[in-house]
Amino acid sequence: MKHPKAAAPEDCGALEQLPNIGPSLARDLRGIGIRSPQQLEQADAFELYCTLCTRTGRRHDPCVLDAFLAACAFMRGENARPWWAYTAKRKQLYGKI
Repeated sequence: MKHPKAAAPEDCGALEQLPNIGPSLARDLRGIGIRSPQQLEQADAFELYCTLCTRTGRRHDPCVLDAFLAACAFMRGENARPWWAYTAKRKQLYGKI
């Protein structure tokens, strides 16, 4: 079932409705205990990324962290932006991962 993307955090009932989050990343988030978009309001995107890497036993592409940054920011009320808009912020905050 395809979920329409939410225009605002309060419109977001499923992870797949988050901008930048498709079925695969939604599955990854569920695999680390994130069941609803509202859980991302207080989540640390870097911790989510590290938990995902640990649980799956492999290093994920840094663009996954960018998508998590975008999703968390959206749920905190920022305008939806593409995941690559967070690449510079990720590099500034975390360097090369």
